This record gives sequence, C-alpha cells and structure tokens, in this order.
Amino acid sequence: MKKTNVMNTQEQQTQKPLKLIPLIVAIFMGNFLSLLNSNTINIALPVLQKEFATDLSVVQWTLTGFMLALGTFAPTAGYFGQRFSYKRLYIFALLGMTIASVLCALSWNASMLIAFRMVQGAFCGIIVPASMTMIFQIIPRHQQSVTMSIWIAASIVAPAIGPTYAGWLIQHGSWKWLFWTNVPLGVLAIVVAVFFIPYYRLKVPKGFDVWGLLTVIAASSLLLITLSQGSGWGWGSARTLLCLGGGLLALALFLWREMSIDTPLLQLKVFLNRRFTSTVILLCIVMINFFSGMLLVPVFLQNVQGHSPLDSGMILLPATCAMAIMSLVVGRLYKVVGPMPLLLVGVLLMAAGNLPLAWLKIDSSSAYTLLWMTVRSLGLALVLMPATTAGMEEISREYIGHASSIQNWLRNVFVSFGVALFTTLLSSRTADHAARLTDGEVGPNLAHLSTTMGINDLNILSTLIVVLALPFVFAIRSTRQKERGIDRA
Repeated sequence: MKKTNVMNTQEQQTQKPLKLIPLIVAIFMGNFLSLLNSNTINIALPVLQKEFATDLSVVQWTLTGFMLALGTFAPTAGYFGQRFSYKRLYIFALLGMTIASVLCALSWNASMLIAFRMVQGAFCGIIVPASMTMIFQIIPRHQQSVTMSIWIAASIVAPAIGPTYAGWLIQHGSWKWLFWTNVPLGVLAIVVAVFFIPYYRLKVPKGFDVWGLLTVIAASSLLLITLSQGSGWGWGSARTLLCLGGGLLALALFLWREMSIDTPLLQLKVFLNRRFTSTVILLCIVMINFFSGMLLVPVFLQNVQGHSPLDSGMILLPATCAMAIMSLVVGRLYKVVGPMPLLLVGVLLMAAGNLPLAWLKIDSSSAYTLLWMTVRSLGLALVLMPATTAGMEEISREYIGHASSIQNWLRNVFVSFGVALFTTLLSSRTADHAARLTDGEVGPNLAHLSTTMGINDLNILSTLIVVLALPFVFAIRSTRQKERGIDRA
C-alpha cells in the first residue's frame, strides 16, 4: 500500500498545472549549452596548439575526447534518470558541466584540458537524452510536437552559431572565455531547472546493472575510438583491429546481458515497437548524410576556394538559420498532417539538395553552394522532429528514458561512423583522381581539382545513402501500433 501511495503522489506531481514556457526554457537551455560546447572548440585548435606548444594531433583530443565521453555516457541516462529522477539527473549534469567548464578554463597544459573536456563531455552526454526524455514525460501530449520542434531548433542553432561565437570570443578575449561564458549560463540553467521542472519518478529500478554499465562503456569507448582514430592509425593496423574487435565483443556481451536480466541498464524491448525502430534507423541514415555535408562542404570552401574558417561559417550560416526556422514551423505542421508526409518531403528534399553538390567546380559560386545546402537543410528540418516524435510518442512513459538514451547513443555512433567513412574515402578518392590527373599533365590546379572531384564522388554516395531512408519512411504509419508492453498508456 505504501508503494502505491508513493506512485500516486508521483503521478499527481506530474498532473499539476505546468508553467509551460519556463519549463521549455529550462529544457532548451541545457540542450543548447551541451551542443554548443561540442563544437566551439574546433576553431580554437590552432590557438591551443600555440598556447601549449604542442602538436595539433594532441590538442585535437580536446574535441575527440569530448565526443568519445559524450557518446559513451549517453546510454546511462535511462537508468540513472529512473533511479534518481530526471529532474535531479538533469540538474546534476548541468552542475557537472559547469564545474568542468571552470576546470577547463583553469587548465595550464594540454593534458589537463583534454581530461577536463572529457569530463565535460560525459555530463553533456547525459544532458541531451535527459532533456528529450522530460519532454515526453512531463509536457502534455498535445504540446509535445511543438516543444520537440523547439528542442530540435536548439540542436540546430547551437552548432550554427558555435564557430562564429567562438571566433569572436577568441578574437576579442582568450580561448579561456569559451569555458568561462558557460558558468553564468550554466548557473542560470540550473536555477530555472530547479524552480520550473517538476520532480517525479515513475518507477525506481530494483537493482543496478553494474555489468551492463561496464560493457556499454567499454563497447562505446572502443567503437568510437576505432571510428575516430582508424583513418590515422590505418584501418588494417593492429591497434584499429584490436579496438574494433574489443568493441564488438563488449557490445555482444552488453546485448546478451541486457536481454537476460530483469532490470537491465537499457530496456532493449523498445525495439519491439516497429515504428520506433524504423525512426531510429531513419535518423541514423539522415544524420550520416547531414554530417557528411558538414565535413565535405567546409573542406571545399576552405581547402579548394581558400575561404577562412570564419568566412566558411558565415557562408553556411543562412542555411542553418533556415533549418532552425523551419524546425519551429514543422512542430505545427506535424499536428495537422502527421509524420509521413513531412518525412517523405524531407528525405526527397535532402536528396535533391545533395545531388547538385556532386557537380561542384573549383570556381563554383558561394551562392550555388549556399542554395543547395539550404535545400538540404530544409529537408533535414522536415525529418528530425517528425522522426523523433513519431517514434518516441509510441513508447510508454516508463520506457521513454531508455528509448531516448538508445536513440542518442546510436546517433552518436553512426555519426562517428559516417565521419570516419567519409574522411577515409575523401583521402583515397582525392589520391586516385590526383594520380589520373597527373598522367594527363593537368598543371598547378591539380590539388584543388582532385579534391573537388573527390568531394563530388562522395556527394553522390551521400545522395544514395539518404535515398536508403525512403523504405523506413513508408514503414512509419500515422496510426499507432498496439504493441504490448511498450506503447504509451
């Protein structure tokens, strides 16, 4: 009887009238800060290299280590959110990120900065799935699509303004301000979260899956290290094969463990819902396509056309802003037409915008690149929120945290896979074209021409990849599936 009363009290807390706008702001701020921290360091790498008098390959780990930690700890949010409540977990992660930012700013050598960036990444890896989970557990059902569109907009705006924001801070101050500015924003996010996010726990896990935690951390770390370092080490090298083999073994042990115990770290039964599974696969495919463009187009603008990193960011900024604005519109369209039409138009727009980028020339205008990147970005905006919402809204509140953790975890892994794949293929295709062009005695533009041809090859591949998403679009029906044990109550 006592347990029932506790659960009733928790349910009543979630039924109290919500101050929706402050609640959305509280969730928005954490997600925004987390994603902003993931890419502001990029533009500071040359500055850090000079500051610490070390190699670029060393300071690169301030980015690589952050992303590894982010991807590694994302799967843990589901369990810890259930165990301690998502409000407490979210606030704890915000506090950890803020403290880690202070430690990053105080670092006096590269090793310390890398270590504290990894700590910061671990907390950011918890913030993203925790914030998504709260949308589907706290926000009323009829307002979830609009709220999710705002959450997606934060995911888009942060990477969009990150390079420009970081460049301005470094130019007018110091690299340390990339971290000091997190402190007041982090404190503000914590205060807003404390006052406006309601406390609740739907179900407390009976036990802690230690072996599940250890195996998922091992699997995530080894696989992400393989994907991020494989091109540098060589895909056939002993280190790469050892990390890949260890990661796959740890992943197999994790999956076996999760399917054989009563209280797993991650409830893999969410994959029994075909609609959720289809949306996860769809999101992984389109994110590979999206990040391939975020890799290839800046390489073309900077290495071929000679634009600075800041200029490249400004050229692409309108496309990202258009995507953020469209994301806000999609939330209202979703209520009217459902996911299927939006997803179909979105995938087709991504393909239509990607294909012309396979016809780049050395002297292609910035307007041409911006036009097709904008078309592609608008397509992505039509996919992200509907796919995320269509899958998550079918999962019961009890398992939403696990579904969110799984979705973010797999997206991180597949984005890393996509970046590694396209980085390796760009190098090999450029070398192949250079070898053929040398036989034809092309002249001084050999490097620029071969790079452009390599980028065009990969944009064709990227277009084919996004077309593979179409079958999963048609698998996402507008009507809800009634699948026992995982559907929303």
